[in-house]
Amino acid sequence: MADTVELFTSIGLSEQKAKETLKNGALSSTLRDAIVQAQNVLGTSGVDKTIGTLLYSMASRLKDTKRLEFLSINIAQRKISSELQLAAALEFLKSHPQDPISQSDFDEACGVGIVITPEQIEDAVESVIKKHKEQLLKERYRFNIGLLMGEARSALKWADGKVIKNEVDMQVLHLLGPKTEADLEKKPKNDVKNQEMSSLMEQLRGEALKFHKPGENFTTEGYVVTPNTMNLLKKHLEFTGGQIRTRFPPEPNGILHIGHAKAINFNFGYAKANNGICFLRYDDTNPEKEEEKYFTAIKDMVEWLGYTPYDVTHASDHFQKLYDLAVDLIRRGHAYVCHQKGEELKGHNVPPSPWRDRPIEESLVLFERMKKGLFAEGEATLRMKMVMEDGKMDPVAYRIKYTPHHRTGDEWCIYPTYDYTHCLCDSIENITHSLCTKEFQARRSSYYWLCNALDLYCPVQWEYGRLNLTYTVVSKRKIIKLVETGVVRDWDDPRLFTLTALRRRGFPPEAINNFCARVGVTVSQTTTEPHLLEACVRDVLNESAPRAMAVLEPLKVTITNLPENSDVRVPDFPANEAKGSHTVPFTRTIFIEQSDFREVMEKGYKRLTPEQPVGLRHAGYVISVQKIIKDSEGKVAELEVTCCSSETAEKPKAFIHWVSKPLACEVRLYEKLFLHKHPEDPSEVPNGFLSDINPHSLEVIRNALVDTSVKTAKVFDKFQFERVGYFSLDPDSTANKVNIKILMHDES
Repeated sequence: MADTVELFTSIGLSEQKAKETLKNGALSSTLRDAIVQAQNVLGTSGVDKTIGTLLYSMASRLKDTKRLEFLSINIAQRKISSELQLAAALEFLKSHPQDPISQSDFDEACGVGIVITPEQIEDAVESVIKKHKEQLLKERYRFNIGLLMGEARSALKWADGKVIKNEVDMQVLHLLGPKTEADLEKKPKNDVKNQEMSSLMEQLRGEALKFHKPGENFTTEGYVVTPNTMNLLKKHLEFTGGQIRTRFPPEPNGILHIGHAKAINFNFGYAKANNGICFLRYDDTNPEKEEEKYFTAIKDMVEWLGYTPYDVTHASDHFQKLYDLAVDLIRRGHAYVCHQKGEELKGHNVPPSPWRDRPIEESLVLFERMKKGLFAEGEATLRMKMVMEDGKMDPVAYRIKYTPHHRTGDEWCIYPTYDYTHCLCDSIENITHSLCTKEFQARRSSYYWLCNALDLYCPVQWEYGRLNLTYTVVSKRKIIKLVETGVVRDWDDPRLFTLTALRRRGFPPEAINNFCARVGVTVSQTTTEPHLLEACVRDVLNESAPRAMAVLEPLKVTITNLPENSDVRVPDFPANEAKGSHTVPFTRTIFIEQSDFREVMEKGYKRLTPEQPVGLRHAGYVISVQKIIKDSEGKVAELEVTCCSSETAEKPKAFIHWVSKPLACEVRLYEKLFLHKHPEDPSEVPNGFLSDINPHSLEVIRNALVDTSVKTAKVFDKFQFERVGYFSLDPDSTANKVNIKILMHDES
């Protein structure tokens, strides 16, 4: 151990770094071999720090150790002398997995022998600055200097980045002079927000995600290369023409939720951003739980979010092909028929099957008998001979279910599992990028194993982080429980975060897509709060939902001296009146919110009191109380007021909204369904999620009044009720009964 530490410190590592490296057996072994190779080339035990740093970087990044000697020699000979060249060398070796390696092609790809002079750097930077001079002078130090750096580096690929940056800084300073006070001011908040809200398309386009190019699957870390891989990739490219192909593969046994919105945006968005295609593929391999309403609802939600599938396919389209491949898998010795019971296969310490080594011919006969219905459910399964990343051994490929299938009826009584079906359907449909959430990372090795075991084209599986929201549950089983116990009405209850519920609540699809863009395409799991989604909704509705006036708790007001009835023009968008307007009647009888009147004046109260007048929004009048009329219980039932023109009256402290000749409507106000952030967490909610229901999550106001501008509204049309919040017309509205539900309260 001491000798190895001494060896590592001899190439420039600190003693602490050397000891840390020693804890990683694979890295320390690779680095030791690399140093020995370099010493052999140099003919000395001394390796200088420049070479040592590159050897360490190479050893920690090189995946294919059979290239270690080749790369170590090139570093020792100083052909590879910078981190930039090393990155190019690693990329070259990854994209050329087969022997022999062409030294000349390698040298060309890695810039071996190319020397960039200071004069070349100066000229390149001068050319770039000249190109952008007009914009630079206009924006000064707010200009994106990174753009200049990028263009200069493109012109001089092998130049030292630090030298280029210094030259850019010097020439920009020479052009603009020192920074002024104006240059040092912070950017407006809107600019920052626009940067944060870079579109999903920008996040997914081109090189942004560092995904492999179609046909270059083998460049991906962890991808398994077989002797036939390159031939299969060649055929794949001939079929696809190099086009990116993704798929969104939901199970049709429930309604999509907010987490699926990220998956939809990622799969369809990545294809769209890169001129590719995306399939909607139903993973319909469990006939017991599949219903037509789920097939329809899933497609509706994909299209509602703005995406059109290239094709709608089903795993069941390939049932015969999948069966034939299972027979082939048995023939190749990679699968067997097993009789262990389902309960024996649960957990991670499952005992090995006593039937694992049964003869191939015997498994073929038994699998055929399974297909013909000669076994009872649970009496036999087909299992694959492999160990998954989580240690689970021999996952099930086929099981028996005597349940008619939604599409194939009674044709089959054996059905493939997810672990068997998913990768094979991807292969059959020539998917290039199999995008899935992080929990499927444990199945990546089985994905590659099965394609390779059958000698089929193998796509690349890429994982991304799930999107989770607080104050909700999205599990199908738990939502069913909420419906069955009457806590919510159905899957589309606006208090849920299923996509159908969000649509019914009135959330615009573009707001949900913007939310996914704001969350970003992250590898780590994301848990965020509903108010961030609501902020995206508010951004969209502020520009698209016309204003209207509504009174939720009406108080009748009679204007005794109003000269005549009239129509008042109300702008749809007060901040931009050019976007249109509507008229509402203004008569002697109006209704205001009960909370906008107080019989006894209180400090800080700015609205209507017997001593304090108030303005009426858009009407051009100020009203003053003359008489208070009460009911038999002593509650204020009506006010009699007089009015005067707002042009002649003293400016009131406040203006309030009102309605006249209104429509009666039922208004539903929604709050969070659960009281705690994590209703499924026993440490937060010991008695289970059903004990955490917010008793005030739904308030129904049956006698609300709204102005006549909503009379012609259609289902899901949205409005901003002034001083109240955003509302949407509910699907169960009728000609005689208008139901309007709140999306969110006004924050203004």
